Formats: sequence, C-alpha cells, structure tokens
Amino acid sequence: MTPMNSQSVDWGATHAGLAGARTTIEDGANRKIFGKQTEVVMARKKGQPAVITANQKSQSVDWEAILVGLAGARTTIEYGANRNIYRQGEPADSVFYLRRGKVKLSVTSQQGKEAIVAILGAGEFFGEGCLAGQLLRVSTVSAMTDCTLARIEKSVMARMLHEQHGISELFVTHLLSRNIRYEEDLVDQLFNSSEKRLARILLLLAHFGKESRAETILPSINQEHLAQMVGTTRSRVSHFMNKFRQLGFVDYDGGMKLTVNSGLLSVILHD
Repeated sequence: MTPMNSQSVDWGATHAGLAGARTTIEDGANRKIFGKQTEVVMARKKGQPAVITANQKSQSVDWEAILVGLAGARTTIEYGANRNIYRQGEPADSVFYLRRGKVKLSVTSQQGKEAIVAILGAGEFFGEGCLAGQLLRVSTVSAMTDCTLARIEKSVMARMLHEQHGISELFVTHLLSRNIRYEEDLVDQLFNSSEKRLARILLLLAHFGKESRAETILPSINQEHLAQMVGTTRSRVSHFMNKFRQLGFVDYDGGMKLTVNSGLLSVILHD
C-alpha cells in the first residue's frame, strides 16, 4: 500500500490476482447494480436507525498504544479553544490524531462564505489528505475546546502504513467509516428539509444511538455553527430550535448548554 502515491492505479491488473475470489458481472444500461438496502434513517419508519450509529467503530482500536511506537517521530501539541490548528490553503505535510477535545473542519468560498464540514472528537484522525497527494489543505481545522493532538509527519505516517499492514488495515477501516458518514451527509443534504437535517445533526452531535437517553452537546456549538452545518440561515435554525424546545425534544439554558432527547428522532422518521 502506498497511500502517498497519487499516480494512476491499474485496478484491472490488481483485480486479476483475485481470480476465483471475485465475480465478473455484465449488466445493461439503467439497471441497478444494488438496491438501496441500507436505508438512511431519514427514510425509515421501522427498525433501528442506521445513520445515527454509522460513526460507531465496529471494533475498538487503541490508537494511543499504536502511536506510542512513533515516539520521536510525532509531536504532541496542546491547542486552546478557538485556535486554528491549520488553515485552508496551507501546505499539507502532516496527519493529526485528536487525543482529547473537539475540532471543527470548515471550508471558505472565494466569496467568503463559510461552511462547517464536520465536527470530530477524540480518537479521530484529520489531515490525512496529504497521504493521497494533497499538497494544500482544503479546509480549516479549529479547536472547539481545549485539545491535545499528536502531529505525525507525512513521510512517517506513510512509511508506517506501508510497512505495518495490520495498522494499515485499521487505518483504512477508519477512513471508510468516515467516508460512509460523509456519503450519508450528502444524501441528507440533497433529499431532506432543513428541519430534518437539523434534527439529524443534533442527534449525531449528541452521539445518539448507543442508549435512548438525553445527551448534552458542547456549549461551544451555537446556532451559527448549526446553520453552517445544515446549510440554512440562522433565523431558520432559531425557528426550528424553538419548535423542538416546545415539543420537549431539546432543552438549553442561558449559556446554550444544549441537551438533546431521543424524542427528536420522531422528526426524522416523520414523513
């Protein structure tokens, strides 16, 4: 595996080595390759929601223990809340592992419009685009709380993934899980109302899915952040938040310590 290599890969030749373990299929135009078996939570009325728990790890990986072996090849950094870890357009020369805290990934258009792409918590990697040939950062990453990070040089990370296949497999699984989440976010953005998108984001931020109980979201996530994540105006977010509060789905004090209740799921499941 050479994740730092951005050259074209001959997947046809690669797949040839899987003879006996793969199946070649011919199909006509406009035929479905596979159906929409895993429905996103917004379209389901029965069964357990799939999207809400998509970012749960199928197995626990102790990345802290793995990264200990890189002592001397990584740097531990502390960042205070609201500080930028790196900015969009800066050289992409390292991968970060978030050991403690929360960060937000945002992008800014040439017109100055900002959108929040994701919010990551402890145990997540970011900045891994440099391993796939990304020369400049495509987003800005900012600390939402006090954070502790491990910074790993691109060459060190690439070498570890190339030489240690077990770690490489775990890292690929980690990235695929996040890719699934981004795919679900795109479906949500394309097909659902801003009210349903807001409800889903609140449930995701509250880590709803493990247990059906109230969960508190960080005070640092305000309505402006939510508007950027949903893709709507702050006034619309305020309107829906007041509605959710009146229905008992959310609660927040004067300091915006936001609590999300499992009843909010009904907004997503309602046609």
